[in-house]
Amino acid sequence: MRALIHLLALVLLSISAAADCLPFDKAIEHVGETKCVTGTVVKVDQSHGGSFFLDFCEKYASCPFTVVVFPANLRDVGDVRRLEGKVIEIHGPIKHWNGRAEIILKDIRQLRGGVAMVPPMPKGFDVERHGSFSAGQVSRSKTPTPSASTKKTPTAPADVMVTPEKQ
Repeated sequence: MRALIHLLALVLLSISAAADCLPFDKAIEHVGETKCVTGTVVKVDQSHGGSFFLDFCEKYASCPFTVVVFPANLRDVGDVRRLEGKVIEIHGPIKHWNGRAEIILKDIRQLRGGVAMVPPMPKGFDVERHGSFSAGQVSRSKTPTPSASTKKTPTAPADVMVTPEKQ
């Protein structure tokens, strides 16, 4: 019985936390405030500069809200590509950018709920490669480098005589 009451309390607490979050389409009305915004991440896009954008609408250009993760913050946030298709709650200051509201995701602690367990970025991920990273593939050099035991030192032909220069 005690466990059931504890479980019920946790459920009610999570429902009230979600109730405090704004739907993403209402965030524009709260620019300048620090709020919780919730919505389903429809897709995650990466810009040429390496920033990631969490899109909440099919058409990014007409969407009233976005979340941006700058390359410098990826280590503290994790692999945001895994958020696609998930309902997220993000907490932070709502800013006005390019005609829409946005929250800059700098730290994983800004996300709440089950999505807060975003895995870290893969060790070899390079923002400059613009998403061309593929985990588990190793590229080997095409020409083998000779080992120390097989290297030959150049020698002069035996019939060449070296004489000192005339002064």
